[in-house]
Amino acid sequence: MLELENIAKLYGDKVILRNIRCSFFAGSISLLLGKNGAGKSTLLRIMAGLSRPSAGEARYTDSAARSRGIGYLGHATFLYSGLTALENLRFWSDAWGSNRCDDDLLSVLERVGIMPYAHELAGVFSRGMAQRLNLARVLMLNPVMLLLDEPFTGLDEVSRTVLHKEVRAARARGACVVLISHDAVVDAPLADRILLLADRGLAFDGAPSAYAARACMEDAPWCA
Repeated sequence: MLELENIAKLYGDKVILRNIRCSFFAGSISLLLGKNGAGKSTLLRIMAGLSRPSAGEARYTDSAARSRGIGYLGHATFLYSGLTALENLRFWSDAWGSNRCDDDLLSVLERVGIMPYAHELAGVFSRGMAQRLNLARVLMLNPVMLLLDEPFTGLDEVSRTVLHKEVRAARARGACVVLISHDAVVDAPLADRILLLADRGLAFDGAPSAYAARACMEDAPWCA
């Protein structure tokens, strides 16, 4: 679905990423780990087409990814505080040209557990509720590629459970999910694969069980 071929990224003279080579496939969940400043968000933005690599290529090999779109959830929520939850989804639906009816939008809010608050202003939402609404904004298009940058940060247990459920549901319908996490202990059970960025490159790419064994052998914490 997506191939990264010798990706490098520089900001001025500073090398952020170099020689990143890997592929991502439909119906999978990949967990992207790394310390602060390792380049995780930069790589995800390159995958989303929001940033150009300084060298190399990010290439979508599946036409479905181009026709059905890519869902990207970054640190900013892109929500309008003066609009209700439903009005926010209606705005983004119209902006994307999908023109979904309110019943469809309400069903997405139901999926993320905030349908009872459909007519409340987004500006009064807690962090967890705002993140759920932000997820609904991405999910309503049923994207074939779902890129999530630290979606669980600052969430309560209920909100984290909702997001875990939706990530698994996306994989079940054939989407390719890539998410950044700072807590491998909690989020690794979601993943089919773990990728670790370190020293500006890809230091590990394999199964969660293999990563766990490596972390234990190196006496390294799971929390990257």
